[in-house]
Amino acid sequence: MTTTPSAAAPTSSTPVAPRTPVGAPRRRGSLGPVGLVLAGGVSVQFGGALAVTLMPRAGALGVVTLRLLAAALVLLLICRPRLRGHSRTDWGTVVVFGLVMAAMNGLFYQALDRIPLGPAVTLEVLGPLALSVLASRRAVNAVWAGLALAGVFLLGGGGFDSLDPIGVAFAVGAGAMWAAYIVFSARTGRRFPQADGLALAMGVAALVFLPLGIAESGTKLLNPATIALGSAVAVLSSVLPYTLELLALRRLPASTFAILMSLEPAVAAAAGFLILHQALSVLQALAIALVIAASMGAVRTQVGRGKAAVPEAAS
Repeated sequence: MTTTPSAAAPTSSTPVAPRTPVGAPRRRGSLGPVGLVLAGGVSVQFGGALAVTLMPRAGALGVVTLRLLAAALVLLLICRPRLRGHSRTDWGTVVVFGLVMAAMNGLFYQALDRIPLGPAVTLEVLGPLALSVLASRRAVNAVWAGLALAGVFLLGGGGFDSLDPIGVAFAVGAGAMWAAYIVFSARTGRRFPQADGLALAMGVAALVFLPLGIAESGTKLLNPATIALGSAVAVLSSVLPYTLELLALRRLPASTFAILMSLEPAVAAAAGFLILHQALSVLQALAIALVIAASMGAVRTQVGRGKAAVPEAAS
């Protein structure tokens, strides 16, 4: 809705102040972004489950291609981003953001081709956790990151020695791209209004990945059922979570956001228990408890910073 990129940052902080009296609104303003991140994580898990069923039809690269193409079309139609009035730096940020998204998705699905989902997600989360330690200026965030890291390794079974080393390398690479995604998502959100930057970056990612998908899957990508499933995967795994995360990063520090991303393996395990009736071991339950404890600590740290964040936004 905003017509100029410079208005993007103020827009995100303006609605928070009128919400009200005394201390309650500030708490809501701090917890709001956290809720967006968690909702995005749940959406990703359902989208991932659907993508697994689609891979035999279209292949790993084909699924990524359909996902990115459908997501780009949806976002570009909804946002209708302006192509004029942006600086060279703005466009550079969008292009790099798009390349990062393409690499993140491609590497992760290559990992899923070689190793199980749980270890793949666990290894991928190491990227955001490393970012949380490097980006944070507060020692307490390193504590939460360490706690979450312990949980992530427990959730992975305590070791990765039996996994395909190439699959492990792809998953770690996807984690590095995830960390880069956090950084460039935040930068894009500051330079473009609403989700315009995300829509443009998704278009870049789709164009970059299209030749790879065609090379692997060819005419399989034109099957109506495959297109329908790919579109559903795009909405659940790309459109909703990326939009929610981009909006959250307007008000949430990158280090805190990265720690919250450690919930991904826990959400996946919970979804497996509730939907697939997969029983959790004591070790897995302990892992989830550690990850949730770390995330709660991150939320409390963010709430504590609320008082300082409001004046900064006002200035």
